[in-house]
Amino acid sequence: MSRPRSDTRERIQEVARELFLARGVQRTSLQDIADKLGITKPALYYHFSSREELVRSILVPLIDEGERFVADHENSGPPGARELLEGYFDFFYRHREDLALVLAEWNMLTDLGLIDKVLAWHGRLGKLVFGSKPTLAQATRAVVAFGGLQDCCLQFPDTPHKQLRAKSVDAALAALGVTAA
Repeated sequence: MSRPRSDTRERIQEVARELFLARGVQRTSLQDIADKLGITKPALYYHFSSREELVRSILVPLIDEGERFVADHENSGPPGARELLEGYFDFFYRHREDLALVLAEWNMLTDLGLIDKVLAWHGRLGKLVFGSKPTLAQATRAVVAFGGLQDCCLQFPDTPHKQLRAKSVDAALAALGVTAA
């Protein structure tokens, strides 16, 4: 059953994200979210039938956008390594709050089937850099480079975007061991 889209739905997601990051998903009840919003729990249930559905509603757009990013690059021919890394960094920088939620609730998100997709991106992106059959050394460098970009978005929250992007992408290029083409 499709749920209605509304400002209330978006406010619920915003408050849920805030509480999930502060307390964790498992320690945040739907009643906690309703209370913070000043609405009844049945009103919250009108928009989301469960906490799992609420978590999915926050994270699935992130996963879908990431999947489009990877697929678009796979379909458009081999990009330059710098361009690919910059785009991947920008994607995670825009979604750093959701990334923090993913990392904080790793087990739950594994159960939802979302983590496997994110982890597979590193391998797919590595193939864009190194070709369809990267060596183990190349594949591990890709995991370090692309995973490191994600980590930089979280590790340095007060660093301006432009500065963090430049330093993070340079480090990822070094990890890949490729020229900045």
